[in-house]
Amino acid sequence: MSSGAPTSSGPEYYVRGANDAEARGPFSLEQLTSLAEAGQVTAETYFYDAAKEQWLAIGTSDEMKALLWPEKKKLTFKAKEIKSLNVEREGDKPITVQEFLDAAEGKTDETKDKKNPELMMMNAAVWGTRATALICLVGGAALVLPGVDALLSMDPAKILAQPYLFLGVADVALGVLLLLGVISLYPLVRFRAVFGLGFLGFLFWSSGQDTAMLAVAAGAAGLYFCTIFLSYVPLAIAAAAGLGGVIALASMSFF
Repeated sequence: MSSGAPTSSGPEYYVRGANDAEARGPFSLEQLTSLAEAGQVTAETYFYDAAKEQWLAIGTSDEMKALLWPEKKKLTFKAKEIKSLNVEREGDKPITVQEFLDAAEGKTDETKDKKNPELMMMNAAVWGTRATALICLVGGAALVLPGVDALLSMDPAKILAQPYLFLGVADVALGVLLLLGVISLYPLVRFRAVFGLGFLGFLFWSSGQDTAMLAVAAGAAGLYFCTIFLSYVPLAIAAAAGLGGVIALASMSFF
């Protein structure tokens, strides 16, 4: 993920295109405004709303549109008074507050049965982050707990005899940071998935533990693809494969 290196204090923003797997940022509001003026950021660009923990199109946020494209005051002549053409008719129903809010969100009677693909993508991205964090935490526990005595002893010789301890500690740290919403770690998570497959796969293969090697392969594949997929079905398959692999590895380690 590229970094905008904000130059001033204040909120920081991550943005990405509708079809981008990776986000860019963080950017300060001043930098984001400059990108908008240059046409690099548009109303269709997504930004990460930390308060809602989801990706939103800038065009759907009145606050972001007002920050990036403030309306300029124009000098005009005072308009003539125009009488309203709205005439109350018999049988007309008053608009409720809920109906007004639903209309603002595009949930009218005509559209309530239609699914918003952009909203589905943003929700899938949130669940992908959670699944990735869970895979990291369970996988880290599977690697750390069997050698926790060596880790607590602080004996370099014992720790070096179990090199997978380092990978387990890194997995737990990645999982915690992902739960906190640090999605800028996605490139590191993908590297971890590929490296873990090669490193642990070789260790288990060389020691004849074929079942453990398959569990590592499933966990690594699920971990990698959970950071890429933005639709529910492939994301669910990747999450199931990843969790199944690390849970199987954990069961081999604990029992």
